[in-house]
Amino acid sequence: MNQILVTKKLYITPELKRKKKIYKFDFIISIFLVCILTSLYIYAEYDRNKSEQTSQQLLTEMNETLSVTEDTTIAKDDVLLVVLDGTDEDYAAIEDREALNIASINEQAERRVTTTGHGYRIIATLDIPDIALIYTVIQGDTGSVEETEELLKISPAKYHGGEPNEVGNFCIVGHNYRNTKFFSKVPTLAIGSVVNLTDLTGRVISYEVYDKHTVDPTDTRDTTQLTGGKKELTLITCTDDSKQRVIVRCKEIK
Repeated sequence: MNQILVTKKLYITPELKRKKKIYKFDFIISIFLVCILTSLYIYAEYDRNKSEQTSQQLLTEMNETLSVTEDTTIAKDDVLLVVLDGTDEDYAAIEDREALNIASINEQAERRVTTTGHGYRIIATLDIPDIALIYTVIQGDTGSVEETEELLKISPAKYHGGEPNEVGNFCIVGHNYRNTKFFSKVPTLAIGSVVNLTDLTGRVISYEVYDKHTVDPTDTRDTTQLTGGKKELTLITCTDDSKQRVIVRCKEIK
């Protein structure tokens, strides 16, 4: 029995040609976008690692500076002040003079300049054992938004307040890179966690986390300096989605 073979002929219509071109174009665009996104991710990681290296170099230099400090007692105009059974006013006067001395030491610290021309100084070291965080705290010349944004690429920076380890609320801001660098793990701190701050005199004061919450970026109430004459520390970073700010309030451990 003879078999009749029927070959189906595929007709390529203009419409089919047009769709084929569109699919090909979409595929090329997709590959291009994937390459662009991958490149941006690699560059971002490179930039973060470079910032981490810079920050660790600053930390090494800070430790070397502190290691050669022969006397960490705060000088008060070269006069040793001893107060026995003093009044509250006496102690307040001493603390005022200490704050002035710390400010003077910070101003005399080595001034550095970023690649974009923003000047800054190292004024403290932040150590949080619970999250294995150790960084220098830097302070810019002007405190402007542009300056702070640039400094945050180098290390956590002073955001608001007086001098480190003095009466008031010393506020530090740091980037949340959603990894282990900078302030990424600050949002995981628990109530009771200990935060150590070392100033340029070598004085170390330990603070305890007593509150943690999130606020809108425009909410600055937690930077208040009304601490009732106590020493406080506030850590600030972004939430993982960058839409809000994580606030970690700490108070001096007596």
